[in-house]
Amino acid sequence: MRLDHTLSIAKREYLLRVKGKAFWLSTLGLPILVLAATILPSLLLSMSGATERMVIVDRTGKVAPELKRAATDPEAKSGGPKNPEKKTEIEFLFEAPKPNPAQQEKELDRRVLASEISAWILIDDAALSSGTFSYRARSTSGFVTQSVVERRLARAVQRLRLAEVGVDPARTEELMKGIDLDTVRVSEEGGRREIGLAGAALAYIVFMMLFVAIQVWGQQVMTGILDEKSSRIVEVLVSVVRPFELMLGKLLGIGSVGLTQFAIWILTAAALTAPGVGMAVALLPKDVSLPEIGMGVVLHLIIFFVLGFFVFSSFYAALGAAFNNMQEAQQMAAPLILLLTVPVFLAPKVINDPDSTLSVVLSMVPIFSPLLMTLRLAIRMPPLWQVLLAEILTAGFVFVMVWSCARIYRVGILMYGKKPTFGELARWLRRA
Repeated sequence: MRLDHTLSIAKREYLLRVKGKAFWLSTLGLPILVLAATILPSLLLSMSGATERMVIVDRTGKVAPELKRAATDPEAKSGGPKNPEKKTEIEFLFEAPKPNPAQQEKELDRRVLASEISAWILIDDAALSSGTFSYRARSTSGFVTQSVVERRLARAVQRLRLAEVGVDPARTEELMKGIDLDTVRVSEEGGRREIGLAGAALAYIVFMMLFVAIQVWGQQVMTGILDEKSSRIVEVLVSVVRPFELMLGKLLGIGSVGLTQFAIWILTAAALTAPGVGMAVALLPKDVSLPEIGMGVVLHLIIFFVLGFFVFSSFYAALGAAFNNMQEAQQMAAPLILLLTVPVFLAPKVINDPDSTLSVVLSMVPIFSPLLMTLRLAIRMPPLWQVLLAEILTAGFVFVMVWSCARIYRVGILMYGKKPTFGELARWLRRA
């Protein structure tokens, strides 16, 4: 194997794509689309300042006082301290029952159709007994607004029922108040309070970043190999370089393009979110901290990210080497996508118990190591020998996959017009 041939091919593949307009359009376009999808709706919502105005007709005279009390009690209005309704503004307008109920209902329907009010709600003895209230609006698809209204009405009715049987509602709420776990991480330096979900959140972020990178740029590796086969350029290349050198060079070159693009996205996201993250950290209590991640853990996360990228890219490279057109290769790529989703289902188990036998064994399997070991690293640093062993096994797996791709590629470039079977691929590996 000549390293200079591999590096020359990798350089060619890298520069060919990085200098193209498509690379920069996709690199800059995705952050813009993400910003538009996340910030723009919130901005428009904040600018709208719309308030839902609803009329309450309480013929019992019992529920309306509770709803009025909730309007002046922020905690009662929200349904409790853990269920804020800051994004849904609802104004209740209380209207006294009139002697002619049918005429009043007709008038309220007219006001709904004229957009003077959003809806109106009827409360009578039958509704109070059954717990089913009539909600009349021009559109009944506003499930968010309806859920807020239901919560406030339910709270008011519950307080009313408690008071009717002689139980103090405020005392009942105090007794039924939930609890929180004060999470403290124990280490050699002692214990310190940490946000328990922070490590899991970081693990999922790294996990999903790798998952997306594999999905996007694995396809590019397959496409790059198929393009050369269809243009017959490869017949000239294999007369100068070995198939292994060619395959490794293409994998390194196209893979580096994907990693470059992802690095730009990560740096852009870090720059945009830094002010918000800094503000959130500053608002934490003085005795509460985020999990600390050492440089060693960061280095291993980067290594597994790169290894994982090349592990699954090598599978896509094998598909490109074996088949003659994109349609055939994509049909066989479906099982590969299913293989990618297996760690997604295993992730909750690993996050909940990263040192269990199942978590340790699965994180040593090369096709799972990049994703599952990433989760273990983000949550709690495993023994160093496990991390190093997983890296060695994964790197060896990449080497074997590239070697196998090269042997398939060597025969595949001479096979045209025929879709190979798994038996034929096995013979190619033995005889190439």
